[in-house]
Amino acid sequence: QMQLVESGGGLVQAGGSLRLSCAASGSIFGIKAMGWYRQAPGQKRELVAIISVPGNTFYADSVKGRFTISRDNVKKTVYLRMDSLKPEDTAMYYCAAGAVTLSGYVPRDWGQGTQVTVSS
Repeated sequence: QMQLVESGGGLVQAGGSLRLSCAASGSIFGIKAMGWYRQAPGQKRELVAIISVPGNTFYADSVKGRFTISRDNVKKTVYLRMDSLKPEDTAMYYCAAGAVTLSGYVPRDWGQGTQVTVSS
């Protein structure tokens, strides 16, 4: 089991930017597909972005063109750069470690979350 610790959340005005980080423990980071999810109050947790082991990426339509996921396998860290933030991006953001399967991305380990609040 991997331990994941997110950081970088905060309060930002609409149109602003934030970069979230997720530091992972364990030696298997390099073989894990990493993902970012978010959950707004009263809403279901939704997938935001995925990055595979070789670096292939996937984005939800709602963030495509504004968010960028990346990973540093030496530092065992995955990042989510968020630009042109909107109030509807306000949510708790969670990092996940998992695998890409024929059924899609399957998260197995979760971080504790970091809050992102975008004011209008």
